[in-house]
Amino acid sequence: MHFLTAGKVATTVSAALYLCMTLFHSTLGETQSAASSPKEALTTMHATGPFDVKVIPADEKFDDPLLGRMMLDKQYHGDLEATAKGQMLTAGTAVKGSGAYVAVEKVTGTVHGRSGSFVLQHSGTMTQGAPQLTITVVPDSGTGQLAGIAGKMTITITGGKHSYDFEYTLPAIQ
Repeated sequence: MHFLTAGKVATTVSAALYLCMTLFHSTLGETQSAASSPKEALTTMHATGPFDVKVIPADEKFDDPLLGRMMLDKQYHGDLEATAKGQMLTAGTAVKGSGAYVAVEKVTGTVHGRSGSFVLQHSGTMTQGAPQLTITVVPDSGTGQLAGIAGKMTITITGGKHSYDFEYTLPAIQ
């Protein structure tokens, strides 16, 4: 078994960050419909704003420089005032502009004044530079006043600044 050299780690981290940033530029996302009971009509809402993200390589080393694991540390601002911690797995390929990542992050804070937490699941692929990114709320992950939350998030980067558009539904507060 051998470990990555500092140069290979930097290359892997750079490739992973390139993949993530390119995928983040995409505003693509799949629609997730919220399940609702016949008694309760859910209204779709949007939360928007900027966010800051730190992507930190995990401590362990892989034998394969195309695979990586990163820690995520985020701060959401705007309609979603929250912090998030998560993990991301990345895979590069020998073909420039192709790869994939998956990530899970726990978001804790307030959405339009309702407090609690929920989990987001990311799934991104890039095929020779063509990105696809899906970020959805993990079903039944909402807590506190965010219990029952469902939805999807899109991310854009303009001029190096990250922003989100979070389309979601929540049951009425009882």
